[in-house]
Amino acid sequence: MSLPQSRPAHTNRLIHENSPYLLQHAHNPVDWYAWGEEAFKKARAEDKPIFLSIGYSTCHWCHVMERESFESEATARILNEHFVSVKLDREERPDIDRVYMAFVQATTGSGGWPMSVFLTPELKPFYGGTYFPPDNRYGRPGFGYLLDQIAEAWSTRRQDLMETGVRAAAHLESAAAVENRNHVLDTSALERSYAYFRRTYDARFGGFGHAPKFPRPSVFQFLFRYHRRIGDGEALDMALHTLREMAKGGMNDHLGGGFHRYSVDERWHVPHFEKMLYDQAQLAVAYLEAYQITGDRLYSGVAARILGYVQRELTHPEGGFYSAEDADSAADAARPNDKSEGAFYIWSAAEIREALGEPAAAWFMERHGCRDQGNAVEDPHGEFTGRNILFEAVEVEEIARRRGASRAEVEQVLAESAAKLLELRGKRPRPHLDDKILAGWNGMMISAFALAARVFQSVDAGLAKKYLESATRAAAFMEANLREAGTGGLLRRWRDGSAAVPAFLDDHALVSLAFIDLYEATFDPSHLETALDLARRAVAQFEDRENGGFYSTSGRSPDVIIRMKDDYDGAEPAGNSSLVMALLRLGNYTRDAQLQEAAERALQSFASRLNDQGPALPALMSAWIHYLEPKTQVVFSAETRDEALDTLAAATARRFLPEATLLAAVDGGCREALAKWIPEVAAMAPVAGNSCAYVCRDFACLAPVTTPDELAKLLN
Repeated sequence: MSLPQSRPAHTNRLIHENSPYLLQHAHNPVDWYAWGEEAFKKARAEDKPIFLSIGYSTCHWCHVMERESFESEATARILNEHFVSVKLDREERPDIDRVYMAFVQATTGSGGWPMSVFLTPELKPFYGGTYFPPDNRYGRPGFGYLLDQIAEAWSTRRQDLMETGVRAAAHLESAAAVENRNHVLDTSALERSYAYFRRTYDARFGGFGHAPKFPRPSVFQFLFRYHRRIGDGEALDMALHTLREMAKGGMNDHLGGGFHRYSVDERWHVPHFEKMLYDQAQLAVAYLEAYQITGDRLYSGVAARILGYVQRELTHPEGGFYSAEDADSAADAARPNDKSEGAFYIWSAAEIREALGEPAAAWFMERHGCRDQGNAVEDPHGEFTGRNILFEAVEVEEIARRRGASRAEVEQVLAESAAKLLELRGKRPRPHLDDKILAGWNGMMISAFALAARVFQSVDAGLAKKYLESATRAAAFMEANLREAGTGGLLRRWRDGSAAVPAFLDDHALVSLAFIDLYEATFDPSHLETALDLARRAVAQFEDRENGGFYSTSGRSPDVIIRMKDDYDGAEPAGNSSLVMALLRLGNYTRDAQLQEAAERALQSFASRLNDQGPALPALMSAWIHYLEPKTQVVFSAETRDEALDTLAAATARRFLPEATLLAAVDGGCREALAKWIPEVAAMAPVAGNSCAYVCRDFACLAPVTTPDELAKLLN
């Protein structure tokens, strides 16, 4: 018999929204509005400032501020009386978030979420920050105190605040302008950027800079391509060492696969336990590229664990990929609201011993650094006391030596122990799942699965088939659910049967790249057609034809006060970086001069940034390297798609060839589809009816080969 559910004391209008983040606040006493004209009209009519709160559903400090302030009746009374309070999901509307984040960073020197910004009714910001505690602490004003001060200022010094908003908007507009036509792209910027990463590299634990350490996969992308271009072994070593240390640390989920958001310490041990789809996608690619370069199964193994986690926990039944899992969860199902960070993932020594018995528990605890008193030395908020965060503390060979056992015996016991603990962990209350499906993030994940499908042909054909199925199902989901009926326009967000929000620059770019990668995994020309369509739409909607580069938004939304040109490659690659890469790759396939010229205009527009601040733009640096490198084409030719062609393609996928364009000219449609763009393909016939490969430089081709060994010699 279940107990009756108590009705919430409050329900506000966010109950009608579809965003998981907004729905989390639907029972606050705050009279929340969603971002939109209803809120703006109220602010103008009542002559009140807007309090804009921006976050996302798996944001730890957003949850903290909700518990401390937005669930407070006293705080709600102040907000409801003096402000129009607006909630916005940054993952649904990154265009709005980007504008006000630029303001907060410019005025405070830092940014993050939750973001708290105060606006005039005309949407111009005049004061902002991130998390505010309920009372004065941490060197920050208490939120209630801040609200009182701003309400007083709005009443007595209104004009000052309005003028501040006007000046702030003008400053943001000026800062957003990118006009660098007179700067010359200087390839020495590549060396300067590499020198910066070398200078900030942590030779002991890997990574760049000091704690907290965030994975920034576009840096690996740059270092791998810089190494290939220059032949610098140290660039490769820095990237590989960092990937190995990350895989050993607690940031890697050693039971369930996948990576947590970042490490609070320098050793990658104590993570912020949130899991984001975009991290899984980009890190899977980084580990797959590391495997292509080295042939070391360690890297392909980590990639497989990431992809397995996404297939198991972040995949919609129809194929799309969910956005994230929360860091916080309940330690006890009987107290579902008593949540803490990492509760789902951490273990006491007693729990491990009870679950595994001896000697398995001792071996497992030795391998993963578990202690009776807990192992989290860095514990900023005292949430891990007496608990253990699993990491690779001791090598398997050392455990075998100490215990007088064989390596195979130790590996078997450790694998069986991990399986038991994973099953036991699955009975705990799971962290909140953000089940919205975002176009750009799904594009990154499709790219990862498509690359894995190619790479794993030579590692595990069964896994390769499953990866290709994940990529193709997700692509079909997007085509069915995130394209507008009639116009074919791309939408950003789908959730619970409803798609909304016209897609932004990064969505178009990342989904275009996804379909290019899917073509290279399937050789289905329709995927190139889709990629080309999305890239052309992006150029038409977002390009600044006068100054070059691409705006993040189309300019059609009146609630976006400034069109930004985002170029910072942070946790996610910037839209400009991604679209330049997509245009360059599509230009290689289609010889569309307009795409190539748009990419060149963008590179030129960011010339001063690339020359002076290259480390901030590693993904754009990678696109620039792609532009500079001589282009290789590998054309597979066959009468029908057969095992011999797949074997040749697998031999190519074993190698790191980021500058290569891969094509399959198969009789019966595929050859003709490619020949309309590249006429030379029509004449690249099979050899005596046998599948073959042509290796070309700007379509000046060597004699075709029919075996993987012959192909390897040409590629080397």
